[in-house]
Amino acid sequence: MAWMTYISNWFEQDDWYEGLQRANMSQVRQVGLLAAGCQPWNKDVCAASGDRFAYCATLAIYIYQLDHRYNEFKLHAIMSEHKKTITAISWCPHNPDLFASGSTDNLVIIWNVAEQKVIAKLDSTKGIPASLSWCWNAEDVVAFVSHRGPLFIWTISGPDSGVIVHKDAHSFLSDICMFRWHTHQKGKVVFGHIDGSLSIFHPGNKNQKHVLRPESLEGTDEEDPVTALEWDPLSTDYLLVVNLHYGIRLVDSESLSCITTFNLPSAAASVQCLAWVPSAPGMFITGDSQVGVLRIWNVSRTTPIDNLKLKKTGFHCLHVLNSPPRKKFSVQSPTKNHYTSSTSEAVPPPTLTQNQAFSLPPGHAVCCFLDGGVGLYDMGAKKWDFLRDLGHVETIFDCKFKPDDPNLLATASFDGTIKVWDINTLTAVYTSPGNEGVIYSLSWAPGGLNCIAGGTSRNGAFIWNVQKGKIIQRFNEHGTNGIFCIAWSHKDSKRIATCSSDGFCIIRTIDGKVLHKYKHPAAVFGCDWSQNNNTVRIWDYTQDACINILNGHTAPVRGLMWNTEIPYLLISGSWDYTIKVWDTREGTCVDTVYDHGADVYGLTCHPSRPFTMASCSRDSTVRLWSLTALVTPVQINILADRSWEEIIGNTDYAIEPGTPPLLCGKVSRDIRQEIEKLTANSQVKKLRWFSECLSPPGGSDNLWNLVAVIKGQDDSLLPQNYCKGIMHLKHLIKFRTSEAQELTTVKMSKFGGGIGVPTKEERLKEAAEIHLRLGQIQRYCELMVELGEWDKALSIAPGVSVKYWKKLMQRRADQLIQEDKDDVIPYCIAIGDVKKLVHFFMSRGQLKEALLVAQAASEGNMQPLHVSVPKGASYSDDIYKEDFNELLHKVSKELAEWYFQDGRAVLAACCHLAIDNIELAMAYLIRGNELELAVCVGTVLGESAAPATHYALELLARKCMMISVWNLAADLLLMIPDNELHLIKLCAFYPGCTEEINDLHDKCKLPTVEECMQLAETARADDNIFETVKYYLLSQEPEKALPIGISFVKEYISSSDWTLDTIYPVLDLLSYIRTEKLLLHTCTEARNELLILCGYIGALLAIRRQYQSIVPALYEYTSQLLKRREVSVPLKIEYLSEELDAWRACTQSTNRSLEDSPYTPPSDSQRMIYATLLKRLKEESLKGIIGPDYVTGSNLPSHSDIHISCLTGLKIQGPVFFLEDGKSTISLNDALMWAKVNPFSPLGTGIRLNPF
Repeated sequence: MAWMTYISNWFEQDDWYEGLQRANMSQVRQVGLLAAGCQPWNKDVCAASGDRFAYCATLAIYIYQLDHRYNEFKLHAIMSEHKKTITAISWCPHNPDLFASGSTDNLVIIWNVAEQKVIAKLDSTKGIPASLSWCWNAEDVVAFVSHRGPLFIWTISGPDSGVIVHKDAHSFLSDICMFRWHTHQKGKVVFGHIDGSLSIFHPGNKNQKHVLRPESLEGTDEEDPVTALEWDPLSTDYLLVVNLHYGIRLVDSESLSCITTFNLPSAAASVQCLAWVPSAPGMFITGDSQVGVLRIWNVSRTTPIDNLKLKKTGFHCLHVLNSPPRKKFSVQSPTKNHYTSSTSEAVPPPTLTQNQAFSLPPGHAVCCFLDGGVGLYDMGAKKWDFLRDLGHVETIFDCKFKPDDPNLLATASFDGTIKVWDINTLTAVYTSPGNEGVIYSLSWAPGGLNCIAGGTSRNGAFIWNVQKGKIIQRFNEHGTNGIFCIAWSHKDSKRIATCSSDGFCIIRTIDGKVLHKYKHPAAVFGCDWSQNNNTVRIWDYTQDACINILNGHTAPVRGLMWNTEIPYLLISGSWDYTIKVWDTREGTCVDTVYDHGADVYGLTCHPSRPFTMASCSRDSTVRLWSLTALVTPVQINILADRSWEEIIGNTDYAIEPGTPPLLCGKVSRDIRQEIEKLTANSQVKKLRWFSECLSPPGGSDNLWNLVAVIKGQDDSLLPQNYCKGIMHLKHLIKFRTSEAQELTTVKMSKFGGGIGVPTKEERLKEAAEIHLRLGQIQRYCELMVELGEWDKALSIAPGVSVKYWKKLMQRRADQLIQEDKDDVIPYCIAIGDVKKLVHFFMSRGQLKEALLVAQAASEGNMQPLHVSVPKGASYSDDIYKEDFNELLHKVSKELAEWYFQDGRAVLAACCHLAIDNIELAMAYLIRGNELELAVCVGTVLGESAAPATHYALELLARKCMMISVWNLAADLLLMIPDNELHLIKLCAFYPGCTEEINDLHDKCKLPTVEECMQLAETARADDNIFETVKYYLLSQEPEKALPIGISFVKEYISSSDWTLDTIYPVLDLLSYIRTEKLLLHTCTEARNELLILCGYIGALLAIRRQYQSIVPALYEYTSQLLKRREVSVPLKIEYLSEELDAWRACTQSTNRSLEDSPYTPPSDSQRMIYATLLKRLKEESLKGIIGPDYVTGSNLPSHSDIHISCLTGLKIQGPVFFLEDGKSTISLNDALMWAKVNPFSPLGTGIRLNPF
């Protein structure tokens, strides 16, 4: 396995643990990412290959990958090596993992997507690589060209590596817009120029430069740039060319003649981009430049077959994905040809009309728009599979939360717009009109005025009224000088201050009257701070002196933010791409975040959510961070119901060095005042209010609303936005019905015109009419079906019988499901076939739709048709209800799993709460490591959540041990009813002096250290192993417990019929021996044996909990220790590998991903081994906890912070956990799962792993 190369040296050196750091994890966690939009400046900025597509923002490339399980594309990686604007990307035609990109700093880079790393770089090219492309005829050759040529050809590796110049393609008379290699003919290439001409080079033929200009331009100097250019995939010489004004032509590159000129519906329309549809010969699509109209063409017709208006703004580029995404579930459907009827066997479908003959094949178009929007459009089903409507395409200079709404975030960008985002859904809600030039700074108006002031680089300042969507005021006092900072006064809403590069700071009223003008000696960067060097200076304005300088950033600092609750916490963002968190009491850096891919400009927090921070950067993303880990002790004090003094403090006391964190801000004081006013259930409110204040966005409010509903709160008290989130199922239909009524009054037509009306096929039509007159209705219907006239057939069918009509409806529904058409929905509902419809929605990954239908059915809104049921077989409605309930639970589970896999554990828990499944809701919170939230919610929900709440408390207590707040850990464990064993483990692990240990023993109601020694001796004399181990661990000589416990476990394992439950309690207890005792030289052998036994038992527990990703690593870890250390344990390496193989073979059907090797059934011996294994395991006591852990933000790609996991050897996606050597890393998810089944670190040092 890959990981052994990383840490084999650890296992060699047995006692290499001097000076080990405590294993740690980042305090600041990324919880949200707003991706940039697609840049509108260059042409070839989107590309696709297999099940991935990519697009370029100005400085980074975003790669989306298809998640086969849910049939949807997810952001997989962000590549940001380029420091200047990216000019083009090209996917390697031979290897789907490679693509090339070029940028204006004369750089060409080759990337490997799978490994997310740069493979090759070419610097100092002779000019800017304005356009680039892989050569089709050679494995690893990339060609690129600057505006006037020449064409450079770079061979990346091998004996001929290096750059050569194409011998003919140079000294052009007009700039090149783009070039395309021919896919079959070796070395044939075409260039499109700004003057509208083409240049064609074909080895062995005469070179043609600047030919085929549109006729209207002949003999003039006018320009009509080539906007798109593609070779016909089915011919050697044909080529589609688009000129911006002249339109689309099909030309012959040999005879240099124009074959077809295509006509656009109106003279105003102009085409911006074009792509062939690989799955349909002769079809291509184009995108208009002014409005987002997608036109579908066939080379045999000069007019478009179909025009689809997808968006208000024009297209920028288009790319068609070759393979349609695969289905998620295989929905069982009859394989018979649906066009055949009972009367005429297997007649092929009749020839269709002009329009239908060109019905679109299932293809997906990646569409990029001029406003930065990016989407994936399913042309067959005519719907968006994915659409990011707006996005900034350039550096984001500033971001600010709306003063009266912590869910709205405004951003100001180099692209000349301000956008407002909803941070719960991470979508844009508003964008400012027009381009204002570069916007450096923004400031919200106070309170609910709903206006934003912006400061620009050359055009002064302005006020934008968000609701009305227009600019209502402009200020030009600074002339054309850049305004670096603008601030709207929150004391007096009539005043706005600006400061500028002209050195003036101006304070004015909103009507434009200047009140004050201050002059600074140099350019001013902030209205309340000024800095332009690599240090952060802290000034005390009462002493007029600089009181502290924080050093650490390697480049200028641009963003600064004090935390509103913890007075000494300062956060800085810098041009060195990092965000640093400082404790200003000692001037120490607490944490550094490397996730942005470029300079960090703005940082912001909303006072009512003080530990959720947004940051923006030159990498054109906005990221959301949770800082809650910095105040864990406070959070746990709230859970443990400690006194207010340990939660809220005053600033003077809190800034004393060494004080534990206390909340000192307005929000926490307000919560305290509100709680002190309450008479009843104040603890519930306290947990809820603090939880909402401390949790990041993304579902905690939703979760608390559901908890309130379950606890019987009146519906009228639910907040306004409740119906926007995941609702309790008893509300789902009610709210959706009222929403439907609203829509009906607006008369919103969702679908535009479909495909034209089919023609009458004369012969069949005539026959049908005769049958009808003869009263043979069934034959008439069947012929109509053959003609594709389903509606006629279905409207007459009841004349035969309701049963026949129902059968016909089912046939139509099956056919539509096969065609993946939305039209199936009414058919299924009319015949009450809810299951089919729910499966249809689930197969398309439309889980929310499935949930709605299933709920409506279980409320009895859809009646299955009772078609003359024979007597005695009448169904009662209850059975139907039960059936639907089961369906409902299935869909909810699927939806929860979808959120969970997407790194949104809190929303997954909401899905379970919505159907009153408290046990699973709690389990998902614990699996997402939302332990504090789980305890809060569990405490409020009471009895039904108790087992999970206790487990969460136990894990939280382990977290307290990590941050050394032992008393708190004891308080948490005392909240568990059956807590003696937990308290014993805590006291055994406590590393204080005897006196301190006895104090903790006293708190936990355990005997003193001295008494424990005597109790251990007594228990040993009575031969009571468990008690002996227990009391030795609590005594002064805990190492005495090791040989006793270990020999008991070894003896047990040697017998054939041992089970996990008999030995796990002893091993678990032993693992809590104090680290410094376990690491004694005298304990070396016992320590190694303990590590091996814990590793093996950990592997079994991981199998029981279905922690698929770490099972192999645990087996491998145990084998390596067995191989390298002196031990006598009744485990053999061969046996371990047999067991692992048996597990793999017997579970491969569940673990297999879609592309993997063919399925080989396990052998009989493997089945035997696996069966024995399962017998030993028994059931997991907490049902819902089974399945892998997945924390919030696990799927968010980091930009520049790349770590390789020492368990898998692969790049870690999502949060990283550092092991105790300070170098080795594993993913936080793997660390959590490992620590739940094996308490010791994967490095084999005997240090406990504590990632909670």
